Amino acid sequence: MKKIVLITVALIFGLQVWAQSGLKTGAQAPQFTARDNSGKTVDLKALLASHKAVVLFFYRGQWCPYCNKHIKELQDSLQMLTSRGAYVVGVTPETTDNIDKTVDKTHASFSIVQDKGYSIMKAYDVNYTVDDALNAKLKSYGIDLEKNNGNTDHVLPVPATYVINSSGTIIYVHFNKDYTKRASVSSILAVL
Repeated sequence: MKKIVLITVALIFGLQVWAQSGLKTGAQAPQFTARDNSGKTVDLKALLASHKAVVLFFYRGQWCPYCNKHIKELQDSLQMLTSRGAYVVGVTPETTDNIDKTVDKTHASFSIVQDKGYSIMKAYDVNYTVDDALNAKLKSYGIDLEKNNGNTDHVLPVPATYVINSSGTIIYVHFNKDYTKRASVSSILAVL
């Protein structure tokens, strides 16, 4: 019975994100400006002017073990990424309090941005709305999207990763609708 429930949840999740396709390699990265978890202004244009590349990734929230694992891997490899001229930015719909929980769990020292109005997620075509059935299922697992995101929208990102070069061109994309699959650090390093 548990297997049937998990398959059903996976199918519902798959239907929710079916329409999203993300941006492709070679596309110009949409510009954005936001405040990160330390209060610093994160402006993509300015970052690209002062760094060789930006590693931009989207994550669902501090409640997601796959997100935390990916963030921890990025943090553990941060020196390798920055030594190749990269600046790492995470984007999430979760509240600043929950971003703090992510930082506590992962020790992330790079910029993490709350995308309150989903403008960054929409620009990169990674946003989707969780339907009522899946939201109820998440709640049954103790995951309250309204509390975590501070609103009633139930919007999450496909956990995608983009590497953007100094000219603003996307040179690497990891976009997989299976939330358990994430960009490997070695794949990111290979394009830097």
